[in-house]
Amino acid sequence: MNAKIITFLNSGLLEKYLLDNTTSAETETVESYISKYPEVQNAYNTLQHNLEIVAKSNAIEAPKSILNNILDELDEAPIVKMNATTRQKLWYKFSVAASIAALIFAGNSYFLHLKNEKLAEENQIVVDEIFDLRSDIDANNKKLDNIMQQFMELNDPDTYKYIMQGNGRAKNLKTVAYINPKDKTSMIDVVSLPQLPEEQCYQIWAELQGKMVSLGILTDADRQLKKIPYTENALGLNITIEPKGGNTVASLDNTVAEIDLQ
Repeated sequence: MNAKIITFLNSGLLEKYLLDNTTSAETETVESYISKYPEVQNAYNTLQHNLEIVAKSNAIEAPKSILNNILDELDEAPIVKMNATTRQKLWYKFSVAASIAALIFAGNSYFLHLKNEKLAEENQIVVDEIFDLRSDIDANNKKLDNIMQQFMELNDPDTYKYIMQGNGRAKNLKTVAYINPKDKTSMIDVVSLPQLPEEQCYQIWAELQGKMVSLGILTDADRQLKKIPYTENALGLNITIEPKGGNTVASLDNTVAEIDLQ
């Protein structure tokens, strides 16, 4: 059930139409919805049925013998003019009965309104759950695609593997670089990084024609395959200790690991 139909059902126009309290414009709107939307037609039929049930449940069937007695009395009794007081009393009784029926109908309509609201909330919950599920599926598919892509790159015959071990400044440092000159891709796997003071960090560089080009900062969070920029014709890779946040110029005196690529 779409939001347009739910809004219409919650507007109360259908109940007003049943009670003949709608304007001509509202009547056209209600009849248009009833003819176009099966859900509105069903709701209209339900309201009519409930109104009939209410009317029947509040009606009292007179004994059959009473009808015969009344007819006999009418034949025998003279015609008496009903005074205004009697008519007022009868009108008052009819008004009270109509008011009671209206209250019962209003209560029933309010119950249907609450039921429709609950159904709308439940539908929205289902829609949200489906959306979250699709988001989770999309995220998992992306992760799976990345893993498969990395797996293919690692097993590519054109991918070269370089193990970088730490020197005396960082004995437990170990990283593995994967470089594919054909596809021009580079990845690094940080196996272990010795802890540094908070104001320092590890930075990886590519040596290129006498200058060092930064390839990024290495952290404990990188203990998985991570893409790094591919550097054409790089002669080697260096890892240095730099100030927190990285440096624009490599501090070669603080080199902790290096490897030749040529």
